[in-house]
Amino acid sequence: MNLSSPQSNEATLHAVDYWQVIKNRYGIILLTLLLVFMTAAVITYVMPKKYESRAIIEVRPRGLGLSPLGQNMKENLGAQSMTAQFFGTEFEKIKSRNSLEKVVENLQLVNRWGVDKESALDIVRGIVDTQNIRGTDLISIRVRHTNKVDARDIAEEVSRAYKEYRKEIESRDVERSLQELNKAVRNQEDKVEERRKVLATIARTKGIIYKGDDSFYGRSGVDDDQGARQALLTFHELQQQKLQLESQISSLLKYDSDQLMVYASGLDLPDNIIRALYPQYLEYKRQLDGLRINGLGDKHPTVLSAKQQIEEMKADLNEGVVNLRSTLKAQLDLATERLKKVEVMKDDERTEAIKRGLDAQDYVDAKREFETDQELLQTMKIKQMAETISSKMPSDSVLMHDNPVISEAPVSPNVGLNLALGAVVGLIFGVGIAFFLEYLDTSVKSLEDVERYLQVPVLAVIPKDVGILHKQSGMSPDAEAYRILRTNIEFNRKNPEDNSITVVSGGAGEGKSTTLVNLAYICAQGGYTTLMIDADLRRPRLHTHFDINNSVGLTNYLTTELMLEDVILQTPVDNLYFMPSGILPADAAGILNSRRMSELIQDVKQRFDLVLVDSPPILGVSDASVLASEVDLTMLVVQHRKLPRNMLLRVKSAVENVGGHVIGVVLNNVDVRSDSQYQYYTSYYTYYAPAEAQSNAGSQAPAAQSAPAVAQNEESDRRGSDSDLY
Repeated sequence: MNLSSPQSNEATLHAVDYWQVIKNRYGIILLTLLLVFMTAAVITYVMPKKYESRAIIEVRPRGLGLSPLGQNMKENLGAQSMTAQFFGTEFEKIKSRNSLEKVVENLQLVNRWGVDKESALDIVRGIVDTQNIRGTDLISIRVRHTNKVDARDIAEEVSRAYKEYRKEIESRDVERSLQELNKAVRNQEDKVEERRKVLATIARTKGIIYKGDDSFYGRSGVDDDQGARQALLTFHELQQQKLQLESQISSLLKYDSDQLMVYASGLDLPDNIIRALYPQYLEYKRQLDGLRINGLGDKHPTVLSAKQQIEEMKADLNEGVVNLRSTLKAQLDLATERLKKVEVMKDDERTEAIKRGLDAQDYVDAKREFETDQELLQTMKIKQMAETISSKMPSDSVLMHDNPVISEAPVSPNVGLNLALGAVVGLIFGVGIAFFLEYLDTSVKSLEDVERYLQVPVLAVIPKDVGILHKQSGMSPDAEAYRILRTNIEFNRKNPEDNSITVVSGGAGEGKSTTLVNLAYICAQGGYTTLMIDADLRRPRLHTHFDINNSVGLTNYLTTELMLEDVILQTPVDNLYFMPSGILPADAAGILNSRRMSELIQDVKQRFDLVLVDSPPILGVSDASVLASEVDLTMLVVQHRKLPRNMLLRVKSAVENVGGHVIGVVLNNVDVRSDSQYQYYTSYYTYYAPAEAQSNAGSQAPAAQSAPAVAQNEESDRRGSDSDLY
């Protein structure tokens, strides 16, 4: 089962409430709509007709096009290109005082319009409108005026004046720019000459010959100098030789004889005889070993001869080692001496290299500054030449693309638009007033309002424009509302003996008397013996509904010794009796608040099934309060959307303060067609619609009553048979 959420239900309820407010106050909405619409129509009619002329121009940045040197000037004039604020700036220029003054003077508007110059300027500024045509670089200048010829002339003159004004600005800017550029060129020429003199002085002082290549002079590091680098390489070579000799001598000192000979044989040194003797020494030892292997003993002559050769060779080797050590030491001393000399030379070359580098750097820096300023001067001269030629070339930065013409049809006021806006504004304003009045309205609008504020039940909802039922023919659906009222009275009175009811209202004109007459008629139709007492001694109305004379009635009975039968009259309706008000007294409250009045109420309660007492409005007079204290029950008649809620609370309090008991409220004069919330309570109109077409005028049988009403009618018939007055 698909159930809507509480939020959606509440939103629907609010929408219905809003629509209900519009339906209830549609008269105010329509009236407001009509007033605003008519106001818009009148204003549109009296507004002066205005004619519009338009000129379309194209505004280009200054210098846009080809330069004298063949380049696109837009590349060199970036600051003058179109920015995001370009058109806004030009709009202000078009409507500036300097531009519009030309328009006033050229057209002689002061004499044409008969105003002073300032007024003419204000008028022109007010009728001129500028706008960028979307998607293009074009500007539309529109002029609206009551005179179509003036509109055309002003639009044309504004375009021409703006063109002249812009040309003056551009000429003045170009002249000023050329002056500044010429001055800058002269200053730059002086600066280049100063740079040249400084460069020549450095070259003569330092003795530098420039060869057109900065590759050498541009480097100021010592490591890049040839002499210093060569001295440093020699120093490192001698250091390596010294270290090598020291290492070799140290090795010769730490080895024993055999190891020393092996090590010395591997040294590649001049005069090293060990390299040649040591292989021979090893060969002799192998030969000796071979002899021993062949079986020769140590005493053999060959073996002894071989041993002697080995001893002699070893002595030669030892002598060679000693000589080698001496040679190495001599070479080490020589290398140490050379190293000291090369180190001094290296330091001298480094110092000289530093000096040469500094001199070269000074020259290079001076030359670079000279060449930079010279290039800048050349560029400035080219710019100067281009600007000079460009200023003499004809340029047109404002082009006219559409000349203004005389408009034959007015563009203002726009009748259709004004009337449509008037209708929309009137509708919105009317709806706003309706909701504002609804917000201020504190009257009773629904059954819930009555039950919430008065804390009493709603006995019936009476539709709007219900007439007198006993004067209507046929079965009227209006009668069902009063049948519902009769039934609800029966079920809401706690004591069946409480059969005297006064009908009161807060103010006049709420339908109190009509409600009483129709309720009495319905009760009489249901078999109740019903008595109507017109106790409204201010403005009695009940006798007019039955065409009965009002000369003798309640006041006569209360002030004289008349019998009750003399003042109660039989109406044309069966079971329905009526006591008129009688002659209106001077002190109505005093007559009603009497013992005889109390006795009257008690007497008629015994004689009739139902006693209905009509009273004056309870607010403002005390008559109704007196009656409420005499009868058993009080029924309040409240007109829909009339009295504020606080007034209704005062009505209820007035009844309760005198000891009266409010049985309920009749919500009267409800417009069920506009208030859709009451259609449920008055659905019997639809129910009775086909029956009316098939029923005769006299078919008012009690069969249309509800089941509780029929039961009550039977009980009333039984009771009425015993208590009937006649």
